[in-house]
Amino acid sequence: MLVSRIMTKNPVFVEPSMPVSEARSLMEKEKIGRLPVIDAHKNLTGLITKKDLLKAGPSPATSLDMYEISYLLSKLTVDKVMTKNVITIAENDVVEEAARIMAAHDISCLPVMRGTLLVGIITGTDLFHAFVDAFGGRRHGIRVTLLMDDKPGELARVAGALSERGGFIEAFITHRGDELSHKRGTFKITGLDQKTVESIAAALGAQIEDIMQADAK
Repeated sequence: MLVSRIMTKNPVFVEPSMPVSEARSLMEKEKIGRLPVIDAHKNLTGLITKKDLLKAGPSPATSLDMYEISYLLSKLTVDKVMTKNVITIAENDVVEEAARIMAAHDISCLPVMRGTLLVGIITGTDLFHAFVDAFGGRRHGIRVTLLMDDKPGELARVAGALSERGGFIEAFITHRGDELSHKRGTFKITGLDQKTVESIAAALGAQIEDIMQADAK
């Protein structure tokens, strides 16, 4: 899946000269936690987050009164507190690359670029939604994880056996087994009950690691 499929398109952005107080109000209005910063030449120059805004606030130990604080904050602009040298990703990169980058750098979002043009933003929440969809989390059915031989044709053999009994694979994810000779395959299946799936797995010689009836939510 490409980043462009799950990103938020045409994200709300701000200019470097916007007062921090206005950026905070905009985040509250749009119910978002970060804003790309775009200059007059349409170039991405930074990213400002709620965390940046908190850092820009006065210390609890300050001796300034509220009027002085309000005045100083009104003069503080986005470019003074934003994160510069922002890590980005291209719209045609794959979702797992976005997840890898965000995990490696411990960040919660990536501006999405088309060349030098900002076209979207992808967040940890977007990745969670993609994860849920990949596992068929919004669909009812039997969810089963099978330990299968890691060899050509094994998935086709399992899928064929399920299909012959009237089963439909709503979602499928493969991941490593404990041994190099095996892989785990997690299926979301409709059209079959749990006992039938168990009998199919037994006939195939595939070990069931977990199985349950999963309802759509």
